[in-house]
Amino acid sequence: MTSTKFLSHAEFGPIHFKNRVFMAPMTRSRAPQNVPTDLMVEYYTQRASAGLIFSEGTQISPQGVGYIFTPGIHTEEQIKGWKKITSSVHGAGGLIFCQLWHVGRVSHPEFQNGQLPVAPSAIPFKGQAFTLKGPMDTVTPRALTLDEVKSTINDFKNAALAAKSAGFDGVEIHGANGYLPAQFLEDGSNQRTDQYGGSIENRARFLLEITDAAIGVWGPERVSVRLSPRNPFNGMSDSQPEKTYLYVIEQLQKRKLGILHFMESVQLPQGIKPLAPEVRKIFSGFLVLNSGYDRESAGSVVERGGADAVSFGSLFIANPDLPERFAKKAHLATPEKSTFYGGDSKGYTDYPKLDHEKKSG
Repeated sequence: MTSTKFLSHAEFGPIHFKNRVFMAPMTRSRAPQNVPTDLMVEYYTQRASAGLIFSEGTQISPQGVGYIFTPGIHTEEQIKGWKKITSSVHGAGGLIFCQLWHVGRVSHPEFQNGQLPVAPSAIPFKGQAFTLKGPMDTVTPRALTLDEVKSTINDFKNAALAAKSAGFDGVEIHGANGYLPAQFLEDGSNQRTDQYGGSIENRARFLLEITDAAIGVWGPERVSVRLSPRNPFNGMSDSQPEKTYLYVIEQLQKRKLGILHFMESVQLPQGIKPLAPEVRKIFSGFLVLNSGYDRESAGSVVERGGADAVSFGSLFIANPDLPERFAKKAHLATPEKSTFYGGDSKGYTDYPKLDHEKKSG
């Protein structure tokens, strides 16, 4: 039986969530020239019944780009494009946060006018960048100078300001999945010897200073941070992941952060102790869990207080009215993976809502 709490509204500070079924950020690569399009307006508006939409990763600067056709939020044209989206989502009764993104070493010279991508340290990883010329092996990045670190933090602040101009309801710092903030945080990718490297406190400094910058623009309640400990994606590793991430969460709690978006699979390998219960003990803000949840497991964790909401990725791709389907225990459509990235409306805005399915059926 699905929890009624999971499908009910939630009040958090100045924000009213109409349900606790959130839409996770998902790269869809439908933004040629890195500018949001009218097709994206339709896509997000179709999913406005989510309690909160986290936008796809949105680069804070040209240096933050690492994938083709992904939107940014650092030019007037991009802000105008996002403004159409936020206005339409609000018109449909929805809420949307902008996920602020810098991929760091995951980028490629193809995206950087031939220059090397940047990172905390010049440490490569085995992977491929998807460029206009096709998949290309990643390269050894160059380490950011101290001045460049400060400048990048300012880029995050400017992106938070731009998100406000674009009409978003808040911002999320993308500190997960092996992108720049995670690269600073984990010791497998950070071997700096200045105040941004070495101890956990120093490695966490970049993420926390970005968060402080966003809070300075939005206030703590309208800022989310997304974290994914023990996630090897993009070559990530840390010698003490539990200690590292719980320290960060303690520091976010001290800042009265509004939303913590915590990625940990609902089904962990045998012998791996889940961190989410520890996170819940530390963090008193709005806790959103993500990864592998379905209607029953999400309803259960919210009902027992283990989370305040759960975010869904691929289920929202194929089911634009996911909260309604959960409420009615209706059939869930399966997404077509071949259309996840790039392309046109196919596999993007052509998934029907429940009433249309019934009519066509």
